[in-house]
Amino acid sequence: MSTGKDDISGWLVRRSPWPPWLGLVAVLGVLTGHVARATPDGGMDNAIVVRAARAWLEGRSPYDDPHFLYLPGAVLAAVPQALLPPELLRVLVPSAVMACLVGGWVCALRLHRVPLDSRLAALGLTALAAGFAPFGHVVRLGNWTVTAVLALPLGLLLISRGRWTAAGAVLGAALALKPLLAPLALLFLFAGRWKALAVLAAVPALASGACALLLPDPAGFFTRTLPFLLHGQDAFVRLYEASPGAVLPRLGVPRLAARSLALAACAAGLVAAYRRWRRAEPGPLRLSETAAGLMLSVFLVSRPSYDHYLVVVVPLLLAGLPYAGSVARGPWFWLAMVPQLPGLTWPYLEQVQRRAFKDAVTLCLLAATVAVHRADRRARTGPSRPTGGSVRAAVPGGDHIYTG
Repeated sequence: MSTGKDDISGWLVRRSPWPPWLGLVAVLGVLTGHVARATPDGGMDNAIVVRAARAWLEGRSPYDDPHFLYLPGAVLAAVPQALLPPELLRVLVPSAVMACLVGGWVCALRLHRVPLDSRLAALGLTALAAGFAPFGHVVRLGNWTVTAVLALPLGLLLISRGRWTAAGAVLGAALALKPLLAPLALLFLFAGRWKALAVLAAVPALASGACALLLPDPAGFFTRTLPFLLHGQDAFVRLYEASPGAVLPRLGVPRLAARSLALAACAAGLVAAYRRWRRAEPGPLRLSETAAGLMLSVFLVSRPSYDHYLVVVVPLLLAGLPYAGSVARGPWFWLAMVPQLPGLTWPYLEQVQRRAFKDAVTLCLLAATVAVHRADRRARTGPSRPTGGSVRAAVPGGDHIYTG
């Protein structure tokens, strides 16, 4: 059996037989069904947002809850959930979260020009759902991070088609719900897309401003939530943060030194992302790996920084697997995933409050992998599926992808 890079590319982009699709449906259905049975409120994190919406409906400030860390737009967006009965909410929330995760995977595949009926489409999503713990965590929590999981590849897909302004609107809408994708503003800055950057900034600003005027505490996000974030939140939340600035002090490192180290790593990652953008040839890998580098770099210093934030970037990188020279082709990408294998109990990390140490390892190793990765300047076009026989499809620059 040939195991060269070209051969696996062809195997991945071929049309998948039906058994992998049946397995995928089973895995996604079991995960969604289990969450629907086990979480009557749709997930702990989603419940926080729903409680904030109910507080607003009752005339109270949603920012009375210190764990409500969202912009005012999320309050109004959660109002429909606040009006639904719990028995319906427990089914709709995990189903909607799963739909966003699937939609993000589809957009990532389309960005990389991978056929949607390919083996990678079926097996890749199955691997994420069954073998990547943060995927299941975001479904169980009902966390609104899924809006970023969908918006990031969709925005990059629009950018790849030259629709920068539309991408700015999509990413801006996601920012209005949860400001997780704010680092993507640097991508527009790198490209000099000033109009699209203005749209990216204007959408959440206008939406948040309009929604804030309807709250009894319009400035609550700035007077309560922002100081809560800047001061490291509370003792309960800090146990689950994966950024070096939160994890290293738990190992005895002085807090100032830990923060300085995290800031230095973030700065190095941002510089590497800029160099990736400037030096790489246009193509899907340039977009996806630059965006992933920006996001991971900021995750190193953001407070909070949780394990399910990794779901924003890992599917995006995994979808580039058929390309020679992609990050997902390197061994360090897969080594970074080892701490996230579900069911694997690590010595001294058995308690759920200590899983942040595993998450920090994955975050730091993945950020370093993307930062030091040297892109293959030849891998610029998408894999083409064969119509029959064994062929080698040439791509500009002298590279080729085996398709038979």
